[in-house]
This record gives sequence, structure tokens and C-alpha cells, in this order.
Amino acid sequence: MAGRIPQSFINDLLDRVDIVGVIDDRVTLKKAGKDYQARCPFHDEKTPSFTVSPDKQFYYCFGCGESGTALTFLMEYDHMDFVPAVETLAALVGVEVPREESAKPQRDNTDLYGLMVKAERYFRKALKESEEAIDYLKSRGLTGIAARDFGIGFAPESWDGVQKALAPAKTPMLLEAGLISKNDKGRTYDRFRGRIMFPIRDTRGRVIAFGGRLLGDGDGPKYLNSPETPIFHKSYELYGLYEARKAVRRLTSIIVVEGYMDVVALAQAGLPNVVATLGTASGESHYQKLYRYTDEVICAFDGDQAGRRAAWRALENALATLTEGRQLKFLFLPDGEDPDSLVRAKGSKDFRERVQNATPAIEYLFAELASGLDLNTIDARAKLASLAMPMIERVPDGTLKHLMLARVQELTGLATRPAARSQGRPRNQRHRRRIDGLPEHLLASLLKRPTLLQALSETEVQALANLPDSMLLSEVVRYVAANPEAEPAQLLGRWSGDEQHDELIRLFERQSVLDEDAIRAEFMDGAARLLAARDQQNRRRLLNEMRENPSADKLAEFWTLKRGSTGDKNG
Repeated sequence: MAGRIPQSFINDLLDRVDIVGVIDDRVTLKKAGKDYQARCPFHDEKTPSFTVSPDKQFYYCFGCGESGTALTFLMEYDHMDFVPAVETLAALVGVEVPREESAKPQRDNTDLYGLMVKAERYFRKALKESEEAIDYLKSRGLTGIAARDFGIGFAPESWDGVQKALAPAKTPMLLEAGLISKNDKGRTYDRFRGRIMFPIRDTRGRVIAFGGRLLGDGDGPKYLNSPETPIFHKSYELYGLYEARKAVRRLTSIIVVEGYMDVVALAQAGLPNVVATLGTASGESHYQKLYRYTDEVICAFDGDQAGRRAAWRALENALATLTEGRQLKFLFLPDGEDPDSLVRAKGSKDFRERVQNATPAIEYLFAELASGLDLNTIDARAKLASLAMPMIERVPDGTLKHLMLARVQELTGLATRPAARSQGRPRNQRHRRRIDGLPEHLLASLLKRPTLLQALSETEVQALANLPDSMLLSEVVRYVAANPEAEPAQLLGRWSGDEQHDELIRLFERQSVLDEDAIRAEFMDGAARLLAARDQQNRRRLLNEMRENPSADKLAEFWTLKRGSTGDKNG
């Protein structure tokens, strides 16, 4: 059963592993005194500023500030998730990764993953036996090598082919995996029939779902995906990401397209850095995932109205992820063309040139907003500013946001500044808006800098450790208080295997443009405001309770809270 990896094991593993060997396998190191040096793999530089210390088992770049252990290096350089990185290091020193029993039992999906592997084998075998399916793929210009690399298969036109091939797997398991369906009469049948099958993999290469494309013009939807399952969540996954990472060690950019065949065709043409969403619009979670592996994302859409509507939705969803250094661009294809048909007709050189000339997000945003407006008039300029400001507010503070504000001023002649989020709201509602996001914000800061907790008083730490409505923050605070020397990687490792681990990773990846002193001050202020808001809520609760059921105990508790609040303000 999957559970947390013991912190003691992670500490021992980092002591045993040879950080020089781990990094030298990926970046050529040269001896420099007692340390080793290289040109930093995380930023462009001409002279070496990247140093690895075998004594401290630590690396540091004096140019960009990247630092960490062998574990963090694997996560950053190989773009590994935490658990696979731990497993990789453990394999190097020949030890098994132990697991703790978590308080909340974790589901073991081993059988489900195993079932998907068997299904993939069945579909691939069926493709080899179907001349019709092979001829169809050849007509689309697909080679056998590309089909092999992407594990493409075929689902025969059979109502129970999968059920027979995967026997003795039981019906409930097949239903849960999304390989079969059940009709109103309770009869089961294969979900995929008469379709080219594309296995969808997670970042570890495990098959988690399938996408099926009709062979020719048969009945039913053109594309059919697996339903949501315990191991597949389509709003988060991307087709081809595993294959792209496997083909290119360090992805300088990723192209997002709409179809599975587009991904395969472009990879076959020499552009392996391509992924596709799974029948859904590209959402914020998709961009959060993409920007873990690259700083530049190019979205390719059809040039018709439907394509432009999809591009606008993609832009809206991406704005909140555009932190410092990240780029987003849009590529619009000629009418009637998709990446698959275009690269076959024009070749890879033409497609690369189109990618190079893709429109930056800022240019696209303002071109769309200004479309149909006569900016020679005051009313039109005011309208443009009113349309742009809500979009700009979604962008995290930083250079991009400043550039967007400058662009508004350039186009309209109006001085702009981010609108106060509380504008036009009642006073009590404004207060709620200011504190609603505080637990997450505090947690994001604490995950990256556990020593921030030392800036708080013991009373504040105890209060944060016992917040009934912010359980995850309280858990992390308790752990950091008990382990004051914990580093970020160790902190994340404590929750590996837990259902909250993905949330912690998401918060850990939040960027900040503040310096260390400002981050410390912001953390202290945020903690004080959160605790003050909690005390105020408790006082209101007690007042309501006393109105309904007066008691001396409630009155004493109320005055204790009130005196504590007053003391905080004066102290």
C-alpha cells in the first residue's frame, strides 16, 4: 500500500548517494579544489558558476541562485516528480524505498495499472492483425516506427473483445478502468470498437487511459476518450508529454495542439516537443503542468472562428500561470489545415518557421481587445482599458504585468494601475477577500522557506498549528515546528503518497518576485492577519451563542479572546 516515505530514509539516502556522480552523469563536471564546477545547466552562461560540493552533498549556482541536493537536482534537471526522484536515487545505492502507513489509507492502484498494460498489448496486437487499420494509418502518412514509439493500437469491431482478452479480469475492474461500459439493461460491452487506439501515459510512462479515433467515417463520435478513473483525470493530463520528455532531455519549448494524430505526425516530422489536451480546452492546471518542464508554450489553433474562440479561452486560463520568465505564444493555422495535414503538405521546415513567428500572448490579447474599436475616440480607449484591466489583474505581479499595464497606457493614453480588488464591496466582504487566500499564501511561502516559522512567536506558532479551517497549513506548521532543520525537499517528502501531495507541489511551485526581507515581512503580517481574523470569527460565534444560551463560561471565553486581541494590537 502506498504511503509516505519516511523522512529518516530520505535523510539517510541523501547522505549515502554520491551527488557528484548523479550530476556528472548529466552535466560534465571539472575538479576545482575540493569542489567541482561546470557551466550551470539551469541558465545560459559562458563561464562556470555552478559548484558541487561532495562534502556538503550540495550544489549551488552563483549566477542564478539554483541550489539543492541530489534529489532536487533530479527533480529540476530531469523534471521528475518527487517520488520517482527518490526511487531513482534509491536504485543507485541499491536500497528499497520504504513506506509508512498513513493515517488515511491510500488506495493501491497496482491492479488497475496492470490491467491498462494488458489492454495496450491487446490493442497493439490487434493492429498488427488488421490490414484495414494499417492501411488507414499509412494513408495518414504514419510510419511503423512512429506507431511503435507511441504504442498505437486498434480496437476491433467487437462487443466483447477486451473482456475476452483480459479474462479473468472481473467486470467491476474493467468498468472502473473505463475499458467497458454498461447499458440500461445492465449488459456490458467494449467501450472502444472499430477505433485507432492511442495510449495516454502519465509522466512516469504508465498507461492511464486511451483515446480512440474512428476508423474512417463510422458511427459514433469521431474521438472517444476513457472516462475519469482513479488513475486518470483528463483536466490535468496531456497526451504526448511523456514521449516528448523521453525524446528531449531539456524542453526549451512545448507546442500544444488539439489532436492525437497532430502530436504523432509532428513527432515523426522531427518536432517531438508536442502535446495535446484530451478533448477539453487547455485549462490552468494544464499550464501549471507544462511550465514545470519548459518556460515557453506555443498553442497551435485553427485559424477559423472556432479556433480563435478556443485560443481566447486558452489565454484566459493561462494568465494566472504567467509568472516571471514564462512565455506564451499563439500559432494560427491556415483555414482547413491542422498540424498533421500542414506538416505533411509543407514539411517540417515550414512548420518550424510558423512556430518561430507565433504571436506573443500580449500582442494577441491587445489585438483581440482592440478589434473593432476606433482608438482615436476617447470612448473606445476607455472601453479598451476597462476590458484589459480585469485580464491583467489575473497575471501575477512581475515584469509581464508591468509590460501589459504599459501597453494599456500606450494604446489609450490613460494612466493605469491594478484595480483594488476590494473596490465596490461592503467593508466586511472586503475583509473576507483579504483573508480568504491567506492560508494558501502562507503555506506556499513556508514550503519554500521553512525557516520563516522562526520569525513568529511561540503563541502564534501554536495558534497556526491548531486552525480548524486550515488543516493542511496546520499540519505543515506542526511538522516544521517539530523539525526546524527541515529543508523544502524533505518537507515535500513527508507528504509523498498522501492525497494532499499534489496540492503541496502546486503551492510550492508558486513564484514570488519579492526579496527575502519582504517575504519574511509578508509572512509575519499574513500570519498576524489570519490569526486576528480567526479570533474575530470566534468572538462573533461566542456572541451568537450567548444570545441564544447565555452562560458565564462563554462570557469568560469571550473576554479572554477580546483581551488577547487588544493585547496583540497594542503589543
